[in-house]
Amino acid sequence: MASNQPNNTLYINNLNDKVHKDELRLQLLALFTTYGKVIDVVASKGSKMKGQAFLVFNDLAGATTAMRACEGMLFYDKPMHIDYAKTKSYATSRRDDPNFVPPSAANASSLIRNGALTLDNDKKRQREVDDEVARHTKREKAESDDEMEIDDDDDDDSGPQANDTLAPGVIPPQVGHPTSRLFCTNLPLEVTDSVLSILFQQYQGYRSTHVSMSPTPNAAGSQVKMGQVMFESAEHASVAKEALDGYTLKKDWKMSVVYV
Repeated sequence: MASNQPNNTLYINNLNDKVHKDELRLQLLALFTTYGKVIDVVASKGSKMKGQAFLVFNDLAGATTAMRACEGMLFYDKPMHIDYAKTKSYATSRRDDPNFVPPSAANASSLIRNGALTLDNDKKRQREVDDEVARHTKREKAESDDEMEIDDDDDDDSGPQANDTLAPGVIPPQVGHPTSRLFCTNLPLEVTDSVLSILFQQYQGYRSTHVSMSPTPNAAGSQVKMGQVMFESAEHASVAKEALDGYTLKKDWKMSVVYV
């Protein structure tokens, strides 16, 4: 049971301190975004923060649902202990009051080092993608193409989502008008569904991401992946396409986003 007052920010402890902080942040983000919009994840390997993390939700309902669902859940072989944080996060304070200034420059510097939302959202997304790509690069030679394919089990089998997945090796035809389905090409082999979802889930109406191998190489002759991203409407998809078409996934490697 929670011992602190209800808060948009959750305090999590008893985390596995052997896990790299970047991997920990991404996996916490992937887990907790299923319960609500997460606007910040703070985790550090410093001695005072070992085995601990803070997750900032957009609203109290998301934080409460996540806490009730995940309290005691095994995460990297250890049961998580979750409570409301004692105070509001800087991210929440800044959202509630645009003129909010952290108490001191020293604190601000510390937050930047620990990966809080003192960076703008674009820089944060780029850093998360870079971290995830780097992590998968180390494993790439030890994995087969089959192991790098995503598991396409998704939310439910009803309605239009039943036909959302890409047929293996098939590139859908591009259309010239906005649709709720986006198709991403020229993805490096390190990109997985979690990497791509970090980019697109920042936009309203995001539903799902599916990544697979491309049957054709890119213009430079390199083997690449392709991905499909579903939104609730063409209007939502258009906002994401406008922002991410041409996005640099890694140095000199830009993603192309089209309607299909």
